[in-house]
Amino acid sequence: MPAISIRDLKKHYGDVKAVDGITLEVEEREIFGILGPNGAGKTTTLEMVETLREPDSGEIEVLGIDTRAEPRAIKELIGVQLQTTVFFDNLKVRETIDLFSSFYPRTLDLDELLDIAALADKAGAMVSDLSGGQHKRLSIALALVNDPRVVFLDEPTTGLDPQARRRIWEIVEGLRGQDKTVVITTHYIEEAEYLCDRVAVMDHGKIIALGTPYQLIDEHVSDSIITFRLDPPVEEEIVRRLHGVVGVQADDGDYRVTTAVPQETLIGIVAMAHEQGVRADDINMKRATLEDVFLKITGRRIRE
Repeated sequence: MPAISIRDLKKHYGDVKAVDGITLEVEEREIFGILGPNGAGKTTTLEMVETLREPDSGEIEVLGIDTRAEPRAIKELIGVQLQTTVFFDNLKVRETIDLFSSFYPRTLDLDELLDIAALADKAGAMVSDLSGGQHKRLSIALALVNDPRVVFLDEPTTGLDPQARRRIWEIVEGLRGQDKTVVITTHYIEEAEYLCDRVAVMDHGKIIALGTPYQLIDEHVSDSIITFRLDPPVEEEIVRRLHGVVGVQADDGDYRVTTAVPQETLIGIVAMAHEQGVRADDINMKRATLEDVFLKITGRRIRE
């Protein structure tokens, strides 16, 4: 039995199709990512699964329970970290966790939660004195208060610096060994690739790709990526005519090409630069990412 089953889920706001008929299953004990740009429908989808928002139509089951028929039962089994969480600034971290623990008949030990969230040294600190990353870690601790079987993390690292983001990743990774299913929304490519067993790529309310990061890259972007700079720039069409090139992006002298024959294209770039009398710098060949999958399917970047 899947941990989450969604069938033909829809939510409209006037003429806007926020969630437009998505169907998917999340397996137990996997870290499942929903990746997409702002406005793709990620948060709306999560809120409907969490029973925080009513769907227009469709069916949702969490651990075999219909969310519409038994929303109270669902709330006992899930933990939720919202994109934005407002705390009582005049409470200490320990007091905040105690407060949230009082809402449930069964909870994890306070010290265990502090350890999971790497906040043991901040137990006596005022919430108002926490950094942005510590706030996020506290919100994750609160999502785990009731020892949930399914945990929802909505954009858990947005706005954090790389070091703080990495600490959140370590916490999420730690949930793998605790028999929990984790669903995480993000618009960070590297986050989805690093954390997630499978990823649903979402855009304009629809799921446009679904699979492991490796499967998605292999299926949609089998070509290699070459980036380079030309000074002065040349017309995009000149680069497009290079042997093996199947796609070009140009931005003020910076070029990104996809090619079926990378070695021949590399030789062609150097030869073209010589013929055009321009300088070619910063030539790099890189592996494709989920960003390239999104670009291939939609024609634009996730974070444009």
